[in-house]
Amino acid sequence: MPEVSVGPPLRVALILTNLAGGGAEKAMLKMAALLAARDHEVEVVLLEDRRDHDVPEGVAVRALAASGSLSHGWLGRRIAAGRLRRLLDGGRSHDLIVSTLPFADEIADRAHLRNHWCRIANTLSAEIALLARNDPAKAARRRARYRALYARHPLIAVSQGVGEDLRTALGLETRIAVIPNPFDPESIHKLAALPEPALPARPYVIHVGRFSPQKRHDLLLDAWARLPQAPELVLLTAPDPRLDHMIEARGLSGRVRVAGFQTNPYPWIARASLLVLCSDHEGLPNVLLEAMACGTPVVSTDCPSGPREILAALPECLVPCGDAGALARAVTRALARPPECDCVDFAPYAPEAVAAAWEGLAG
Repeated sequence: MPEVSVGPPLRVALILTNLAGGGAEKAMLKMAALLAARDHEVEVVLLEDRRDHDVPEGVAVRALAASGSLSHGWLGRRIAAGRLRRLLDGGRSHDLIVSTLPFADEIADRAHLRNHWCRIANTLSAEIALLARNDPAKAARRRARYRALYARHPLIAVSQGVGEDLRTALGLETRIAVIPNPFDPESIHKLAALPEPALPARPYVIHVGRFSPQKRHDLLLDAWARLPQAPELVLLTAPDPRLDHMIEARGLSGRVRVAGFQTNPYPWIARASLLVLCSDHEGLPNVLLEAMACGTPVVSTDCPSGPREILAALPECLVPCGDAGALARAVTRALARPPECDCVDFAPYAPEAVAAAWEGLAG
């Protein structure tokens, strides 16, 4: 447990769309728990009351709307912003307000809250570049929207790569603080040791991530089709008919298991022979740190940003984005000669250091 803050207690609000499964939501809950343990008053504010994660002890939760009732249209956004401003009294009684992910950032921006920071969890220019492949006009509009939104607020970048992207690719001149997500290997070890009756009996390789174009399940399945002798592939993601179709179309129905979203994924990660991350872009992929802390080797695309920062001592674990052949070869190498897991430097992610950095944002 981190040491209690030596400064006066802060009142902190963390704003999220909901607590559906996802790395950003999990990271914010970890941050909430960390700050609450340091005697700060922390509340999580949800735009809609959907909860797939347990809320840490000592953290209050307030929701603006029932699950499924939040409108993403123009009027719905204005209504949500008004409710948020009234709920938080414009931020006048808060020392620090942090929102994360673009929709929540936009609602919080419209609410005109004091002491409001936006936490940027992805490499935004990579997202825009992918969108531009199919719809350049839409990509241009999104870039303009992001520039206008994030130029109005100080920003928390979860990695050096994200911070550099905001400064160079988006040309933002606002204050940017690079603060990674907190990471506590000891707590991961405890959770990984808990019993999990649904684990496969045979060796398997694991992928953890929601089903979305960014995560490139299609690339992973293409690589697996090239590896007929590889172990079973387990996907920790919610079932989706589109994913089922991808698996069936490649003839992989007997070799790929969709295990669903797991509140505690660590027993699954710890017992895997290998974890694969194959995204086109990330911010700071916590799952790589989690796997290495569990002693599970990893292979990752060298996507912007985060994997190269985490795996600086293991460049052989990185492969180019979008290359199924290179990914298949890296998986084969890692299974035959697992890379060392004890050379990753966890110091930058130490909870005490991260908490102190967040406390320094209050004003």
